[in-house]
Amino acid sequence: MGGIPLIRCQFLIPFADVHDEIGAPTDSLLTKFRLPTSLAEKANHFLPLLPAVRFVEAAQRSQGITDLGFQASQRLQFCHLSEKLRTVIGYSPTLFAALQQMCKWAAFEDTVLKMWLERCDDHVKICSRLFGTSGIAHLEHSQWLQNVLPIHIVRQFAGSSWVPATIAFESRYTPSSGTRSFWPNTRFLSGQRASWIDVPISHLSLPNVASQVLTDPTDDEAGPTGNDIIGTLKLMLPSYLDERIPMVAEIAEMARMSVRSLQRKLSGAGLTYSDLLGAARFENAAKLLRETDAKIIEVAFSSGYTDPAHFARAFRRISGVAPRQYRETWRPQ
Repeated sequence: MGGIPLIRCQFLIPFADVHDEIGAPTDSLLTKFRLPTSLAEKANHFLPLLPAVRFVEAAQRSQGITDLGFQASQRLQFCHLSEKLRTVIGYSPTLFAALQQMCKWAAFEDTVLKMWLERCDDHVKICSRLFGTSGIAHLEHSQWLQNVLPIHIVRQFAGSSWVPATIAFESRYTPSSGTRSFWPNTRFLSGQRASWIDVPISHLSLPNVASQVLTDPTDDEAGPTGNDIIGTLKLMLPSYLDERIPMVAEIAEMARMSVRSLQRKLSGAGLTYSDLLGAARFENAAKLLRETDAKIIEVAFSSGYTDPAHFARAFRRISGVAPRQYRETWRPQ
């Protein structure tokens, strides 16, 4: 495998919230699975999928929580999608156009998420799969999110009460009777080629009911990708800067490769793990200096430095100026 499957922190937050609200020790469980504990502050950062799935399954099993994936999915709304996806959907004139945009930009939610449309008689299936995750158990938790988020997109056009006739899971999983009662007019399928919900063909021409008029997004930037280990680490490391940084051996385990293979891949690009970590720290600090009024010492700690003097030297070594001077160059004159 070339990279590490990643998810946005936003999609782990509702699982952690359910676990936290029953009084369970959420921070210690996150730490056990090498996940950052300050999730709410990092909603748009990325996390490794495998430890996140293990955290969710352990939370469900240890606390006896029924259908944790379903409970977490009920806490998500359209506003929890990435800004990029919300923007292009808000600009879409019809549901069909929005679904096409959703398929195009799905990687802004999970780096290995692939979405597509399949026509079947008088309806269209909105299909999704997490590619490169074969052999990972308990993906039904993620598949709840994969199915519920498209429901919120359809509701932008069909109204807030719309529900699909079918919710299908790629995993061999059957929702509890209590969960099924929440969707009394929906059938559930399992063991499918992909996870999917269905939408009537007649709905595809529905106009956008959002009152907000958005500017046409003209950029065509590529979405995040977890297909190469270097790109993966650049996305993932910012989530860990102010907490315990994963060791090289832990990164190799997440990527399902040996430490030697990981180091060889980095070396082939002329990099070391320390190089990538230093770059992530600098980029995080530079962003905070440009976009916030945080004190220099706070920027240092948030970027993984315990010594402000060390931070100042490291920042100057990359940028050529001290952190305070860098911030001043970005201030309006």
